[in-house]
Amino acid sequence: MDLNLETLKDEILRYLDGSEFAVFRNHAGSLEGLPMVTWDSDRFPDYRMFLEAARKAGVKMVCLGTREIGEDEVDEAMDELDALGLPRDEYREFEKRLKNARRYVGVTCSLELAFDFNNHFYVYELQPDWYEDFLDAIEELSALIPVGDDSGESDSLGGFYSNN
Repeated sequence: MDLNLETLKDEILRYLDGSEFAVFRNHAGSLEGLPMVTWDSDRFPDYRMFLEAARKAGVKMVCLGTREIGEDEVDEAMDELDALGLPRDEYREFEKRLKNARRYVGVTCSLELAFDFNNHFYVYELQPDWYEDFLDAIEELSALIPVGDDSGESDSLGGFYSNN
């Protein structure tokens, strides 16, 4: 779903201000590589249910991370697209998807709430459809880069983008 994460972030912050939780502001995606359990935000999108689970578990602090899409991300993806030399129709399809993301530069593209419990991070994460499409396009472009490409650039898309 195409979410307005700015509005939701403000709502969550107001909710947390009135709660017993301490809020630790982290970077979205900073929990990657740690043992995580993700909340089913598709079937249970209400963040209050997630925070209620944290409260019932006796958690005192939650992490809140957000991230905005940067113009440099879109520019880098466009550069990679240009370097691939794709057929015109395929190029235009990717170009359309990447230019769509450019409309959202500076907009929150990822929101995470998390808490630590019994050596696992429990994570509530949301991303709007436009950002998921951008990430899918990046992944598809990465798959088109020839294996063993000795162009001097080292997997410039592969490690920079994260689904978190």
